Amino acid sequence: MPANQHEQKIIITASYVVKRSDTLLEFLLKKCNTSRNNVKNLLAHHQVLVNGTMVSQFDFPLAKDDEIKIAKNPVNVEEKKLAKRERVRRPHIELLYEDDDFIAISKPEGLLAVESDNEHAETAYNYVMEYLQYNSKQARPFVIHRIDKETSGVLVFAKNAKVQSAIRLNWNSLVKRREYTVVVEGKMEAKSGRVVTYLDQNQNNLMFVTRDNTKQKAITNYEVLKENNKYSLLRVLLETGRKNQIRVHMHYLGHPVVGDDKYLANEDPIKRLGLHASMIEFKHPFKDKIISVKASIPGTFNSLFK
Repeated sequence: MPANQHEQKIIITASYVVKRSDTLLEFLLKKCNTSRNNVKNLLAHHQVLVNGTMVSQFDFPLAKDDEIKIAKNPVNVEEKKLAKRERVRRPHIELLYEDDDFIAISKPEGLLAVESDNEHAETAYNYVMEYLQYNSKQARPFVIHRIDKETSGVLVFAKNAKVQSAIRLNWNSLVKRREYTVVVEGKMEAKSGRVVTYLDQNQNNLMFVTRDNTKQKAITNYEVLKENNKYSLLRVLLETGRKNQIRVHMHYLGHPVVGDDKYLANEDPIKRLGLHASMIEFKHPFKDKIISVKASIPGTFNSLFK
């Protein structure tokens, strides 16, 4: 991506969250106190963002929880020197799975899954949007779940609003396995275990373990795969999916994830957070089908144990 696009300061003048399925033009007409022509001009002049991605298509389909933002000035449109489909197939964005209803990629560490309020940068959502729209301008990804910017690994999107709604409403019953590969500091005293705590969030948006059982219950299972005198490589299975759950639980056990400045790690041997979403397995909401998606463990993780 050209450097000047990263440098562009995007000033947001309005922000909305979609409550029910709609099309972009009709949604904006309901929200913006202005004429149809003015709304069309906003779209034509590249001032409308859907989940952080510039969209100019009038009949672009919207789903519940999409974030729509209006920019003060036109958002730069990148010059595309390569075919759109090729961008997702570049080495750092690996396409792991695709069918009529779902698409999954291996998100690299350092890339946002979806735009946040604090960052307006390239996202995994952008890449998947480009890929899907190569064949159809009506196509788009629908957010199912997210992983942290610093975390790499499996990220799944739905391809239509019906599937997205069904899987999000029944997430706990449909998702059968969420597996992470984690590098932590030191040797684990117990080579396998189950951590059950309650989590709360402080004024700095950091999660912490609390004795207050009215807060979020969090359950993490772990198993040591490899270890040496300095580090341990773990397989971690989540029973719940709380914000920063693995990072908080590892810190709670006295073995923070390497590279985790947020939760007081001392070591940064691989120059990144040692957290990788290695596998997700879930049942299709409308078919008798189990979908299992895996992402290879980063070589830098294993390099610590040679």
